[in-house]
Amino acid sequence: MDAPHTHATDRSQLQLAARVVGIVFLLVGVLGFIPGITSNVDQLEFAGHNSDAMLLGIFEVSILHNIVHLLFGVAGLALSRTWSGARNFLIGGGAVYLLLWLYGLLIPHDSSANFVPVNTADNWLHFFLGLGMIGLGVALSRRRATSRV
Repeated sequence: MDAPHTHATDRSQLQLAARVVGIVFLLVGVLGFIPGITSNVDQLEFAGHNSDAMLLGIFEVSILHNIVHLLFGVAGLALSRTWSGARNFLIGGGAVYLLLWLYGLLIPHDSSANFVPVNTADNWLHFFLGLGMIGLGVALSRRRATSRV
């Protein structure tokens, strides 16, 4: 008869969600540098509202913007290793994106204060990302996984 196995790599749904979100951020960060997926890559600025590069032709990006996506992705992967890290990444990261949404609403897009840069499409993406990340973090952490396979 086979003995029951425990897997040290078992992940909760919360951890899996954080890992998937991290992978998506990494992918978006990389895609922001690829011509064809990002239009006007030759006009990619380090930061500021003068960057005319557009991810998928919709979202204004800069080198800084892409680096932030890459760093968020790395953070998501690293924090998804633990239950509490995954929860903190999703809820805390979601809060950061809601703050970025507010920033985008309050700062004129052609202002020198618009260093990220953001446009209207970015603003609404940040809003839904923030709500989605917080929603995942809250919903999936309601019942902490206590059983092991």
